[in-house]
Amino acid sequence: MGFRRGLLGCLGCGGDDYYEDPEEQSPAAAAAAAGGPGRRRRAVMNLRSLSLEDLSRTLATTSLHAFTLDELKAATRNFSASNFLGEGGFGPVYKGSLDAALRPGLAPQQVAVKYLDLDSDGVQGHREWLAEVVYLGMLSHPHLVKLVGFCNQDDQRMLVYEYMPRGSLENHLFKNLLASLPWSTRLKIAVGAAKGLAFLHEAQTPVIYRDFKASNILLDSDYTAKLSDFGLAKEGPKGDATHVTTRVMGTHGYAAPEYILTGHLTAKSDVYSFGVVLLELLTGRRSVDKRRRGREQNLVDWARPYLRRADDRMLDRIMDPSMESQFSARAARSAAAVAHACLQSVPKARPRMRDVVEALEPLLALDDDVPMGPFVFTVGAGAAATEAAAVVAANGARRGRRGAGSAAGQVACQVGRARGEPAAQGRPLGEERREAAREPPRRDLRSKEPWKLLLHGMCI
Repeated sequence: MGFRRGLLGCLGCGGDDYYEDPEEQSPAAAAAAAGGPGRRRRAVMNLRSLSLEDLSRTLATTSLHAFTLDELKAATRNFSASNFLGEGGFGPVYKGSLDAALRPGLAPQQVAVKYLDLDSDGVQGHREWLAEVVYLGMLSHPHLVKLVGFCNQDDQRMLVYEYMPRGSLENHLFKNLLASLPWSTRLKIAVGAAKGLAFLHEAQTPVIYRDFKASNILLDSDYTAKLSDFGLAKEGPKGDATHVTTRVMGTHGYAAPEYILTGHLTAKSDVYSFGVVLLELLTGRRSVDKRRRGREQNLVDWARPYLRRADDRMLDRIMDPSMESQFSARAARSAAAVAHACLQSVPKARPRMRDVVEALEPLLALDDDVPMGPFVFTVGAGAAATEAAAVVAANGARRGRRGAGSAAGQVACQVGRARGEPAAQGRPLGEERREAAREPPRRDLRSKEPWKLLLHGMCI
């Protein structure tokens, strides 16, 4: 059939998708959409039938750069193994550097270059590559990863993104064994990702992300969340249509149950996926973990009974133990209520992403009931003893070991004796932790509907 011809249905009714785009049915329908709100929709529609040679010219009105293969080889040191960042469904990803020496007028910046593996991805790979160029070329938002450019030279298909130094949320939650994300950072990531989804759903032509998951949320240097990988994104329903019918694609554990069963895709499908990721942030557990037993293998099935309670017992059971209770109980209860609302089995019962943002964003300011962390107070051991005791106490607390306070005291005493100073005195660490963990009385919210309370600001 040829690649040029195969592009015709890359984002619409071609291939394995069953949704028929009304704007492609007649020229009259396209002419009727000539108003302002349909401008981007017409642009997307026209890109579906473009040849690769015309693609760069059509996107010339955007800030995207059409790179050559030689330019990207130079930027990545010929795709050196030392520049290799990882590999996803699209293909390998390499770190690169752009500057004016590569192309005059190009601002110096670090980038990530995704290299499409044509041999394994075939037509679906071309479809996803073009979808990313179209959507990220037309859309811009602080919580969407920026597409710098692309390459379509000969049989090469590449995407050039801004470099996200913190990597993916998945790596921080499940693969970083040395440190745990603090509560404030988790909440910031959740709010940022929610804002990105809300922007897509409320664009002039609504976009359904369809593959919202922890590995597709990238983090910049200050942990600002940005959505990446738009290969499975779809335009939302138009006119009187309530949904888009398409082949079921996505990731097991994140996809909404009604989408899996019927192929009916709506913005509420993304809301469900957001609820799963929010639950991962709260619990530190993967959406699907075959290493666990029985019902615990599926995160939603395991957590749903606890989410209905919205009380302290629920928090004790589901919250990530690696946070060591260093979080606001009020904010955690409210976030759990949002997750519960997003994970409703009936799509219409789920909130809009705009409502989710309005419910989560005020929680960033809730820190007055965060328990104080453990500490050791020493006297007469000098600065070195105090520093040594603090380091040992922090390490012991992080690993959850008992007796960290006594170990810290022993180190402080040893340093003090070496300097000819009297032994350090202090209170037992366990007593300090018990006092620090005391919290002010909380209102009993069990008799109320958590999501309704959130919408009216009553949980705060």
